[in-house]
Parts: sequence; C-alpha cells; structure tokens
Amino acid sequence: MDSQKVDLYLMTNAKFFQPQHLNYIRERLLLLDESKWFMIQGIDLKDPTTILIVSIVAGSLGIDRFMIGDTGLGVAKLLTCGGLGIWALIDWFLIMDLTRQKNMEKLQQFLQ
Repeated sequence: MDSQKVDLYLMTNAKFFQPQHLNYIRERLLLLDESKWFMIQGIDLKDPTTILIVSIVAGSLGIDRFMIGDTGLGVAKLLTCGGLGIWALIDWFLIMDLTRQKNMEKLQQFLQ
C-alpha cells in the first residue's frame, strides 16, 4: 500500500479512532493489499462528536446506543428512561470513547 494514501486516510479519519490506535492502523494499512483499499474507504465510521450531541439531546431514549450498534443496550436504555437519567448522564462521559472503540472494531474486520 502507498504510504501517502495511508497517511492521508489517517489524517482525515483520526478523530474516529483512539490516538493510541493510530500507529497500529497505519502499520496494518501499509501491509494491506490494494484490492481491499476501496472496502476500507467505504466503512461507515461514526463521528464521536455527533454521537455525543445525540447523547446529550436524546440519550435517555437510547438513540446514541442504537447509532453505534448497541441495540440491546439501546432498548434497555429506552425502557428504563436512561436508567432514570443516571445511565444517560454517565454516557455523556463515555460515549465518545465507545464510539471510537466501535469504529476500531469495524476497521479490524477488514485489516485481518
């Protein structure tokens, strides 16, 4: 893989991942076949900032959890009104890291 393409990909998508994962992603992308490059670019990464805003506005309805793919937790949050507000409040501090973790899991499916 061309290192300029990989560096450009990381510069434009760095906010979607934890900073400590960026070197690992770069190394794995450099080893990747050119044929998988288009699949990597087509991965639907969720923006942690957008998910945080949704969590603040409608977190007690579980919409933030549905958006990152945690359907079971989204239903639980919906049925308990965000754990009577406590769970929704805790998610304000955790949802951005959870979103980045989910993005990393999506990417790792293609990097193996």
